[in-house]
Amino acid sequence: MFFDILTLFPAMFEGVFCDSIIKRAVDKGFISIDIHNIRDYSHDEKHHTVDDYPYGGDAGMLMRPEPLADAIKDSKERLKGHNPTVVYMSPAGEPLNQSVVNSFLSDKALILLCGRYKGIDQRIIDHYVDREISIGDYVLSGGEIPAMVLLDSITRLIPGVLGNRESAEADSFYSGMLSYPQYTRPEIFEQMSVPDVLLSGHHAKIKQWQEMMAQKITQHRRPDLLKEKENKHNNSI
Repeated sequence: MFFDILTLFPAMFEGVFCDSIIKRAVDKGFISIDIHNIRDYSHDEKHHTVDDYPYGGDAGMLMRPEPLADAIKDSKERLKGHNPTVVYMSPAGEPLNQSVVNSFLSDKALILLCGRYKGIDQRIIDHYVDREISIGDYVLSGGEIPAMVLLDSITRLIPGVLGNRESAEADSFYSGMLSYPQYTRPEIFEQMSVPDVLLSGHHAKIKQWQEMMAQKITQHRRPDLLKEKENKHNNSI
């Protein structure tokens, strides 16, 4: 999968994408990441400004449409053989969940647009953006961190990126529920023991315990997920 990131702060991505799973995915050729500075597309050759006051008298600044349009067009030209989807990271977008993450796996290329200030000119959203994505009901300083979250959540599901596909499938939300508790060595830590069933070697009983604990934890912490799962099941009947 190809990722083009459009941002005013390219350096923010350097540490995040230079280590761990993302770096391995890049090194193995599962994904390609290109980061582009929106200021490079400014029509102001002297100061490279990309923002201006909003019409209507609101406080703050908005990102101007011209550099954003040029940056998006340039990315589309680079990725024209892969039919890229333009994604604007916005608190007004559709909430990011595992189902939304899964929906991106059919894309070959994504252009991730990171806003700043009060946001971007609506005309860019109307004419250039395919999807708006929010990572939660709160406001951040810009779209860079949400873009990192989206890219990471998609990358780990690409076949071959994780050493063990079952590792991803056991994660919270993958099955529509929170994950069951997990344990590792030592068997006893500060007088607390690993549950006996996990030491039994009885795979059927272990799976039954995992499913029971996932159900119990989800019911206690996120009953809305169980309700949503039930509704999906009923609608499919």
